[in-house]
Parts: sequence; C-alpha cells; structure tokens
Amino acid sequence: MTKLSLLIEALAWRDVIDVLAVFVLTYNVLLLIRGTRAVQVLFGILFLIAISQAANLLGLDTLESLLERFFDILPFALIVLFQNQIRKALANFGKNPLYGLSTSHKVESSLQEIVLAASTFSSRKVGALIVLERIEGLRDYIENGISLDADVSFDLLVTIFNPSTSLHDGAVIVQGDRLAAAACFLPLTSNSELSLAAGTRHRAALGISEETDALALVVSEETGKISVAIEGELIEDLDQASLKDLLLKSLIADEEELTSLRQRLRQRLRRVTS
Repeated sequence: MTKLSLLIEALAWRDVIDVLAVFVLTYNVLLLIRGTRAVQVLFGILFLIAISQAANLLGLDTLESLLERFFDILPFALIVLFQNQIRKALANFGKNPLYGLSTSHKVESSLQEIVLAASTFSSRKVGALIVLERIEGLRDYIENGISLDADVSFDLLVTIFNPSTSLHDGAVIVQGDRLAAAACFLPLTSNSELSLAAGTRHRAALGISEETDALALVVSEETGKISVAIEGELIEDLDQASLKDLLLKSLIADEEELTSLRQRLRQRLRRVTS
C-alpha cells in the first residue's frame, strides 16, 4: 500500500471534520479581510515574524527581545485598530456561520438591472458611475461612502443618480447581487493620454480599474455615451447590447468560479456529516 493509502486509512471522521472546520474558518476570515487594509497589516505582521526568526538565528538578542514584546501587545492593538470590522464580522458570522460558502449571487439578474439603468441614464443624459467588484475586494472604497447593502435594482439606481438627490455624486459599488454603497470616492487616473474633455467620472472609472481588477461603468451627462473602464482601458460608446455582452463576459466567469468552489465545499461537508 502507498503512503497516501495508509494516511487515508489512519484518518478518523473527527480528523476530517477538524480539517474542514479549520478550512471553513480560514476561508471566512480571508473573505472578511479581502479588499481591506487588514491585508496589508497581515503582510506586515508576517514580515516582522520573518525578521524575528532571522534575529533568533543570527543571535541578535536585542532585536529579538524588542519584537517579542511587540508581539505580546499586538493582539490588543489589532482589536483597537479593527474594532468596527471585528464587530461587523462577528455579527455576520452569528447570522450565518457559513455565509462565505452559502451566498447565492444572482449576478446575471443584477447585471440586467444595471444595463437597463445605464441605458435609461444614457437616453436622459444623466451622469452615473457604477463600479462592479470582481475578485479583488473593494471594502476600503465602500467604507468611505454611504453603506446601503441593498438588492441591485433599476429603481434604486435611478433614485441614487437623480441629480436632485445627495447620493448622485460619487460612485455606486456593487458586490455580486448587492448594492454595497453609494457616494463613494475613487482614485483618479493620472493617465496623460486621456482626453482633456474627459470628466471626473471617467477619470475615477479609469483610476479604480488601474488600482484594482474592478469594472467601472460610466455614463456621460454631457453626451449620454456609455463607457466601461477595465484593466486601465476605457471602452467607449457602448450600446445596450454590447454593454450587456461585455459585463456578462467579464463578470459571470468570476462568479462561476466562486460558485463552483462553494458547491464543492458543501458537497464535502455533506459527505462527512452523513
């Protein structure tokens, strides 16, 4: 028998549940910190751990002692720095401990609502900026806007971008089938090749597509033209059909990949617990 066969036979059902529980917990933690400053903090902590190990190997006692004292107070510092995020995370986790695995995104339906709204804005020459999250998280940008956490709908988008409302300035950010926030401020592109006629919305759309893998849909209030910024490129003058096709090709593949992973994990959990 191979070593792998012997290992599988030695595994008890408790071991399998233990491994899956750790995996689910880790997966949810990664979902919580995705797209936030916590990712950079995590990399910084890992870097300090590496320095601490190097100090131990090289016999740098003072540096090692200093880092050990820092690590003693680090948990308390993290709680203070991320208290709001921790509170929200625990609240979400309490509602649904497997929320990262059981969320069912109706992305295609949401995209249809977005396309319909964009076409309406175009015909009325109403300016709009809608950012659609892909793999990289946008939580830092969501937190600087007004939180909504609502279903994506034509009526809601039309209301938000009504020039007489206070939310029409800034961007709307969409996560899956949820409208996460409105009036969000985005980084502006520094691309010198962009036409001087391009307004702030177009520069913000390009800026967020350069900083992240997000897709940004922008409607010009001067011309009514619909454009999409993706990977630092601006695709201009789209009609309703071409816009829908572009959004589906760019976003559905990302969602199908995540959905496939969730389904495989649910199947494994059922086999273990059955």
